[in-house]
Amino acid sequence: MKKILLIEDDPFLIEIYKTKLEKEGFEVFVVKSGEEGLEFLKEKDCDLLILDLVLPKMDGWEFLEKIRKEIPEKQFKTIILSNIEEKESKEKAKNFGIEKYLIKAHYTPSEVVKIIKDLLK
Repeated sequence: MKKILLIEDDPFLIEIYKTKLEKEGFEVFVVKSGEEGLEFLKEKDCDLLILDLVLPKMDGWEFLEKIRKEIPEKQFKTIILSNIEEKESKEKAKNFGIEKYLIKAHYTPSEVVKIIKDLLK
């Protein structure tokens, strides 16, 4: 069973994505901040990280920097799922090796789940 870590602070989106992904047979772990995500990844592995960029205390970019420095040996695919539509954010994502940069408002949860399934085949 593929493991997904969702780092998102919106309870409504957490519920939608957790439910839809579990229905598709994924094991889903949820944390609501970059700090919690970092602690999770220090102890456990995942196949895919779904990351919101706007998070309390530590934003998504800072989280990605810390992972690179503190646990560079961890290997997983990453999708950014955010409402930040700036060109420089998309460029920054490429530099981090992010597989997909998805704008929340442009995709339904079902479309996001399809993208995830294709990515984890």
